[in-house]
Amino acid sequence: MQPRQIARELALLSLSQLPTNPEKLSDQQLADVVLAAVRTLCTEVQDALESSAAELKRAADRLLKSETRASDVQSARAMVNDAIELSQTAVNRLGGAVELPEFIHLSNQREVRNYALQIVTTVNNNRTEIDDILSRSLVDWQLNRLARIDRDILRIAVCEIQFVGLAHQMAINQAVELAKRYSGEEGHRFINGVLRRTLDQISAS
Repeated sequence: MQPRQIARELALLSLSQLPTNPEKLSDQQLADVVLAAVRTLCTEVQDALESSAAELKRAADRLLKSETRASDVQSARAMVNDAIELSQTAVNRLGGAVELPEFIHLSNQREVRNYALQIVTTVNNNRTEIDDILSRSLVDWQLNRLARIDRDILRIAVCEIQFVGLAHQMAINQAVELAKRYSGEEGHRFINGVLRRTLDQISAS
């Protein structure tokens, strides 16, 4: 994982721990929030492993039923396919868990922490303007009705485009990757659509 990618994820997890309208925070307070985000990731490792174990057991149960209860070949095939999907989900969860120790280790690097704090501070200090930009880009949605994780992903992307100077396409791509990891099943498509409209708006102004 690249330092800025790690920093972006730390910033996302940190923003979710701040109050909705935080007052100006000191560097030490922000650093404490980032540390709390790292601890959250440690918990995710355990949760991912527990979820994987449960899904693998369900897959094994499906396979057993396909051998003892299937009334025909078609039913057995469907049960086996379900078991394979459950196993794949378990493998994906384990893959994510394997990445987290490296993520946590790298989060202590100065470059990573500095960029994470830059994002959190910039979003915090410019939230009104960032939210105004996003609100004008939403179609049939209100920003305060979005899932918090989606709002924060969008805020980070606008922050990086408008205030940090990250290339537009890179900011959108990184936001989509964050959504794939942390948002709902269709979250990355929604995030991509909103940011495309946001970019058109920013370019036109």
